[in-house]
Amino acid sequence: MITITNLSKSFKKNVVLKNINMELKEGNIYGLSGRNGAGKSVFLKLICGLYSPTTGCILFDGKNYNKNNLYIPNLRALIEKPNFFPELTGMENLILLSKIQNKISIDDIEKTLKNVNLYSEKDKKYSEYSLGMKQKLGIAQVLMEDPDIIILDEPFNGIEKSSVDKIINILLEEKKKGKIIIVSTHIKEDLVKLSDIIYTFDNGEIIVENE
Repeated sequence: MITITNLSKSFKKNVVLKNINMELKEGNIYGLSGRNGAGKSVFLKLICGLYSPTTGCILFDGKNYNKNNLYIPNLRALIEKPNFFPELTGMENLILLSKIQNKISIDDIEKTLKNVNLYSEKDKKYSEYSLGMKQKLGIAQVLMEDPDIIILDEPFNGIEKSSVDKIINILLEEKKKGKIIIVSTHIKEDLVKLSDIIYTFDNGEIIVENE
C-alpha cells in the first residue's frame, strides 16, 4: 500500500500540490486526470522519490523511503517523455538497463517488446524511432522486470490504437497479479477503460474522485 498524507509541494513561491491525501492499494489501477500544469507529473515524481515533499509524506507499506533517501524497490516509471541513448538500438538500451539489477534474461526483454508491438523495430537505433515507438520502448522498460508498482505518465502519446488496446489489456492482466498501477493521461476514454478510481487534479488539488 502507498499512503499519501497531507502532501504538498512548492517550488519557491509556486505551490504545485496542496494537501493531497490518498491510499493506493494493491490490485488496483488508479487514473489521474487533469489539464497540463495541474500537478499530475509532479505528483508522480514525488511518489518515485525524484522530488522531496515540501510538507507531508509518502509511505510504502509504512516505510518512508524518501525521508531516508532510499531506493524504492520494485517500482518502475515512465514520466513525461522517455529518454534513451540515441546511438543504441531499442534492444541494446533495454539490455543495458537490465544489467543494473540482472533480474531478467534476453528472452524476457524480447517477450516484453513483442507484448508492446515493438519487436520488429528492436534493432533500429533509438534516434530513428518515431514518437510512438519511443513511447512503446518506455513502456517496455517499465514492464520488463515485472515490478510491483507501475507508473505511466501520458504513455499512449503517438501510439496507434491497436497497440494502445493491447497495452491496456496487459495492464489489466498486471492488475490481476496484485500490482499498484498509476496511469496519467488526458485521454478520458483510456482512463475509463483502465481505472478502478479516477482522481482529477485542478490547480494542485484533487477535485473529483470517481469509483
